[in-house]
Formats: sequence, structure tokens, C-alpha cells
Amino acid sequence: MAEDTGMPEITELRRDVAALPGGVRDKLGRPLRDLRISVMDRCNFRCPYCMPEDVYDRKFRFLSSKQRLSFSEILRLARLLVDLRATKLRITGGEPLLRPNLADLVGDLSRLKGVEDIALTTNGVLLAQQAAALAAAGLDRVTVSLDAVDEELFRRMSGGRGRLQSVLDGISEARAAGLEPIKINAVIQRGVNDEHALELVEHFRGSGVILRLIEYMDVGTINNWDGSQTVPAEELVKRIHRVWPLRALDANYPGEVARRYAFVDGQGELGFITSVTQPFCGACNRARLSSDGRLFTCLFANEGLDLRTPMRAGAGDDTLLELIQGCWRGRADRYSELRAPQPQPGAARGKVEMYYIGG
Repeated sequence: MAEDTGMPEITELRRDVAALPGGVRDKLGRPLRDLRISVMDRCNFRCPYCMPEDVYDRKFRFLSSKQRLSFSEILRLARLLVDLRATKLRITGGEPLLRPNLADLVGDLSRLKGVEDIALTTNGVLLAQQAAALAAAGLDRVTVSLDAVDEELFRRMSGGRGRLQSVLDGISEARAAGLEPIKINAVIQRGVNDEHALELVEHFRGSGVILRLIEYMDVGTINNWDGSQTVPAEELVKRIHRVWPLRALDANYPGEVARRYAFVDGQGELGFITSVTQPFCGACNRARLSSDGRLFTCLFANEGLDLRTPMRAGAGDDTLLELIQGCWRGRADRYSELRAPQPQPGAARGKVEMYYIGG
């Protein structure tokens, strides 16, 4: 791997916890199974609900390269979390494909014993150029964030950045590279793109690509969310069913986020992510590592556990492992299940923004 700090190679870890069949569990008995790794806080889009141009302009100070974890540091922490029975890794951002030599990190992560699946979430603009290299390095799957297939609406929802055709080309190249099943994540916002939801369905229906429609939710504080902007998944299911009949499918695995439906005529499937109307906190097994080394136990968290500081101060693996275990064992997050119909004044202050830890 092309190291970006010159740190020495990490030795193979063998801990007592690795012998525990269940790994570590939180206060509600939820195991750690899914680790989402943000490698970059920057993004080449300026989506209004995530990174609006009027806030994240040229003067905004993103993390410096020294503040972000090196690949060696990411690998070290990922190895510890895999020892705790995280089996699925997802690389996120910001926009992860802005991180140079990302395939090198994928290659090293793919060689960690116990990792069963490595996926990537991207806006897709740079995917066409990198799909083949990522697949060759060991990436299994890719998810593309795409909120519209109408050119003008896409331009508005991406903040005027990127071309729709570049994203579609990236999806095609990812399929050619075998990064399947490809999933499309579309955030549906009332009054913005909800009237175009059927266009998205029609575009990907029968293509072999799985579209997932996401309820607009109150991640972070920058989007000034209120419940009236959320289109309930049940409403979308009814709209789509009237045009293309659907039937419900069972989950692929325990803790799966999306509620799955198949087209009755055999033209593929759809997913609906219902964090607002039908929360799934009780089965959440996800931890998130920010690009500057903070471990978050919830997408809606206010703060994360700083692992970069002790790691760079010389903390050993046993110390870091104890910190991670203590963080997960103390976890009792149920934000979506406890969410009020409307945020209370000041209640959301300080929530971490989505671009910082990924979706």
C-alpha cells in the first residue's frame, strides 16, 4: 500500500475478545457488525440539504491532510473494530473518491481477517475513472447517491456541481467492473424532488440496479429540517404501486436498513429507508469513524470518541481497544425512535453534519 505518513506496518492482532463469538454489545444488546469509515470531509457537490454553498464556500476550512487519519491509522483502527466482530466495512465521505490512492486502502482493508464485505458510497461523478481499480483492489459493492435523473433538477440538488451524465457513466462502469449489486440512494424531499420520484423508479426499473428511496431526515443542523418536508415511505409505496404493482420482500439479513419490495412483473426491486416514520434503532449495529478519527455510535450523535489523539500520542492497541469497547458498551442511542414530531428549540444544536461522517 502507498503509505501517506510513513508509519510502520501494523502487526497482526490477537486479542481475548477475538475468541468471543458475539464480540461486544451495547446497553441494548446490539452487537457491532457494520463500520462506516469516512476518508474525506470534502465534497465536490454542494447539495442544499447537506453542504449548501452559502455555508461551505471557498472560505470554509475543511480538515487539513495532517488532521485526517492516514491510511495506516485507518487500517489500524479498522483492524481493532474487526476484532470486535465488525464484518462489514463501508467507505464514505464527504466524497471518498476525492481521497488520492483510495484503492490502496481498499486493498489493505480487504485483507483483514474477518471482513466479509467492503462497500463504497459516492456521488458517482469520479466513479467511471476509478471503478475498475477499486474492484481489482477488493471492493465488493458500490452505492451511488443520486436524487434526480432530470438534468435541471439534478443540477439544483447538487448545488450546480457535476454532470448527471458523469454519474450515469460511473454507474455503468461500476457494473462493468462487477461492483454489484449497485444501489442508488435517493433522498426524497417534499416540494423539491418528490414529484420526480417516479422518474427515478422508471429509470432504474429493470436495469439490475436497486433504487432506495430515503425519507428526508434531520441529520445534522444545517438543513433546518422539519417534518413537513418528509415524504413517508408508505406514501411513496402507494404512489409507485399504482403504476407498477409491488410486493413486500423479506430482509436479506438481520438489521438490514431498507424495507424491500419487488416489482410484481419481475423488473427488479426497490428499497425504502424509513428512519423518520418507521425507525430501526433497535437493530442498528453501525459504528462510524470520521476522517479525523472520531468514533460515533449514531448518525444523529452530538459528539464522538477521539481516537486520533491517543493513537498519535503512542497509545498501544490494548488501550485503543479498551476505549472502543467502553464506547460501544456504553451505547444506548435510540434517536430516531425518540424523535419528536418537530425538533425542540435548541435540541439539535451541535449534531454532527452528514458530510463529516457519511450516511
